[in-house]
Amino acid sequence: MDIKEINNYGQELITRLNLKTSPVAVRLIPAGGEIPTEVKKVEETMRHCQMIDRVRKTGEEFYSLVEDHMCKGGAASMGLGKMPKKVGSGEFYYKGLSHFSNINAARRTVENAPMLPPNSTEAILYGALDKASFEPDVAVVICNPRQIMLLTQAIMYKRGGRLEVGFAGKQSVCSDGVVQAYRDGQVGITVGCSGSRAYTEIADEEMTIGIPVELLPDITKALARICPN
Repeated sequence: MDIKEINNYGQELITRLNLKTSPVAVRLIPAGGEIPTEVKKVEETMRHCQMIDRVRKTGEEFYSLVEDHMCKGGAASMGLGKMPKKVGSGEFYYKGLSHFSNINAARRTVENAPMLPPNSTEAILYGALDKASFEPDVAVVICNPRQIMLLTQAIMYKRGGRLEVGFAGKQSVCSDGVVQAYRDGQVGITVGCSGSRAYTEIADEEMTIGIPVELLPDITKALARICPN
């Protein structure tokens, strides 16, 4: 897909949905793959959700390696490194955060989250969809429920049916927002998680949707019908 065309899709989403911030282009570079030389490396250690939140507001473009990610569980879900033992076993969510009644409930939740194989990703690229210099795999949009509704209607416009999504309030912007769309080619909608709510400026009234980039042509065409400006 042509980069200029992708940028136009990003601008269409902003205009049709009246978005306050930019959709974020995310590209996962497979292990051993080459990182575009024109994209700079992120200058500080952050969580993936913080990188998304920063880019949607500033329009910056950068790439990150595993050592740039403060949240190793979120990084591992996207194939950067290995899942920390306490996260993978559920211990972190059970004993650390007291979010579950028992260790097995916590473990099952982690095991059912969309994940990529350990060390399968070399780097992750981030940029504003409306001006990114690279072709992304996923477009992440953080917006309000009404805008999610309009995107859902646009997704349903061509084929109808129902949109099946799953989330657990854990690893939301990483597993649900990126991995599900990247791995399965399916839209991922999530309400957020404790980490993404605590460490970013994502508002209480905002949700996250991850869209496989190949769906953008049909979605933007449908939005032109549903949201004529």
